[in-house]
Amino acid sequence: MTKADIVNLVFEKVGLPKNDCQDIVEAVFDTIKHTLIAGESIKVSGFGTFNVRKKGSRIGRNPKTKQEVEITPRRVVTFKASDHLKAAVETVKQP
Repeated sequence: MTKADIVNLVFEKVGLPKNDCQDIVEAVFDTIKHTLIAGESIKVSGFGTFNVRKKGSRIGRNPKTKQEVEITPRRVVTFKASDHLKAAVETVKQP
């Protein structure tokens, strides 16, 4: 699903003009992005939690050359699904 698909679904469910729906979806994603950039977590009740986690430096290996390389410290975004979301996904039968 793309961002455009989300805009269309919001448009169909809410009935606001499509441009307004696009602005709302963009605002939500911008808010999520800027909150994570600031290092804060985002908890969406019944959905899950987005966090920023620091990963330390470590030694990795180039798979082609087998040469050891240092992987620098970095921040990564993680998502932990809520129990409610996990249960909803689990109950859907696969075709």
